[in-house]
Amino acid sequence: MTETPEPKKKKKKRKPPHIAADLSTDEGRKRAERELVMGDHGFLREAFQNLHQISPEMWRSNQPNPRQIRAHAVHRRIRTIINLRGESTKGYYLLEKEACAEEGIKLIDFQVFSRDTPKVETIEAARELFETIEYPALMHCKSGADRAGLMSALYMIFRQNMPVKKAVEQLSGKYLHVKSGKTGMLDAFFEAYLRDTVTSGKAFIDWVREDYDPAKVKSDFMENFNNRFALDRLLRRE
Repeated sequence: MTETPEPKKKKKKRKPPHIAADLSTDEGRKRAERELVMGDHGFLREAFQNLHQISPEMWRSNQPNPRQIRAHAVHRRIRTIINLRGESTKGYYLLEKEACAEEGIKLIDFQVFSRDTPKVETIEAARELFETIEYPALMHCKSGADRAGLMSALYMIFRQNMPVKKAVEQLSGKYLHVKSGKTGMLDAFFEAYLRDTVTSGKAFIDWVREDYDPAKVKSDFMENFNNRFALDRLLRRE
């Protein structure tokens, strides 16, 4: 009896690395603008910036385009923009970097994630960042909802000395944050602190350094998340 050979699995083709557009050429600039407007959904942000002033010195928003960056420089005297998406070869980033240079704004790339628990070193770095940048400042992610919400809460805790229970309001529907999805992992992070320190009142930064377990907070959240998803399927919720 001959064995039937197992079908060969098709290898996934790796996408070639994205090559940055050359802004010094008309063709390259047009390509970068297309990447901003269409590829990064910049057309949706033309009229709606999800822009909020959260303190006299700090603003939060979604991804700004060059025109909006110029407006921030003129009307809000922004001196620093914190890009929470990280460095990129895509047009939205190249055009932002160029606009910041033209307006004398310092652009800081500080990447954070919306579907993972923040690392201890990221929290420590955020604390230092807020004490060293030049203000007024603006921080943004793509939509201004989740990553901007996380960093706004940390800003309120570290720079404004706001209680965590109040600071976590930066993660709310007002800013388009969705707690019920995987971005609720950010809420779970702060909830873990509030739960662990309900009797001790331990300072937030001390809890982060001494007690916080990112892997456990993530696994607990995912277990609850998957259980809810399974229940919804069982009940045939839409």
